Amino acid sequence: QVQLVDSGGGLVQPGGSLRLSCEISGRIFAINALGWFRQAPGKERERAASITGDTTTYADSVKGRFTISRDNAKNTLDLQMNNLKPEDTGVYYCWCYESNRHYWGQGTQVTVSS
Repeated sequence: QVQLVDSGGGLVQPGGSLRLSCEISGRIFAINALGWFRQAPGKERERAASITGDTTTYADSVKGRFTISRDNAKNTLDLQMNNLKPEDTGVYYCWCYESNRHYWGQGTQVTVSS
């Protein structure tokens, strides 16, 4: 199994930045993919960014503004979010896929508002 603990959310003004971090433990060696999903109020959960091997993928809505990175030495997965917009508001979840199972962090709230 894998355990994910995400953190780093908060309130930020439009144009500001936040960095989310996810601590990963358990069967790290067996993880196939990692990423960050988000869910806005009244909307379905969507993938914002992910890493599979050396390949990173971003939703069109965050390209050029968000950067996902993995630190294998620290067993963390970060999401640097720049130039935040009100539509980026939502709960952000760390995610991974391992041995045909999906794992989720508990979620961290990001609110972009003036």
